[in-house]
Amino acid sequence: MIEAVIWDFGGVLTTSPFEAFARFERERGLPIDIIRRTNAANHLENAWAKFERAEVDVETFDQLFAEESRALGAEVRGRDVLPLLQGDLRPEMVEALKRIKAQCRTGCITNNLPANAIGSLSGRSLYVAEVMVLFDHVIESAKIGLRKPDPRIYRMMIDALKVDPTKCVYLDDIGVNLKPAREMGMTTIKVSSAPQALAELEAATGLKLQ
Repeated sequence: MIEAVIWDFGGVLTTSPFEAFARFERERGLPIDIIRRTNAANHLENAWAKFERAEVDVETFDQLFAEESRALGAEVRGRDVLPLLQGDLRPEMVEALKRIKAQCRTGCITNNLPANAIGSLSGRSLYVAEVMVLFDHVIESAKIGLRKPDPRIYRMMIDALKVDPTKCVYLDDIGVNLKPAREMGMTTIKVSSAPQALAELEAATGLKLQ
């Protein structure tokens, strides 16, 4: 019996920023997937990782990201990437979260950016108001100085929710972030689309979510 469902935020409850990355690359004539490849290279200690742990400011992130992307074939300024992060809420996923909350514990583990770094992402406050109140516990990387896939961040959530990890489902749109949860015994769902995720979540929980 599933006791808790733990969610990633961006790319799960919202549309994926990867679509915006691809559009930006096409418009600028950049190599395909240069942004994603920069994010993935040395993913535990690169500019993105340091920014999500609030270890660097916007200016330093901008410079580091430019250096890292340049090493992979084309310079992309970190500042230019930030506005691409704002996805649209997926209403069907929010509805599923509401239905799950009525039956199970709910948590959110999000790799995010320092609050003062995302002033351009004004929609974030709307997301917080509409969605964050639906979680029993929220862990934000920029507030605690840890980010996925560090196993400690998943353990913090399990301890906060007071649940057995083998009775939890965890959803994320990035495969490397699912591995620690799976190793703890959680049922994991890699989100590639809302319909796919909801079908797997219904199967895992036995709840009707659509």
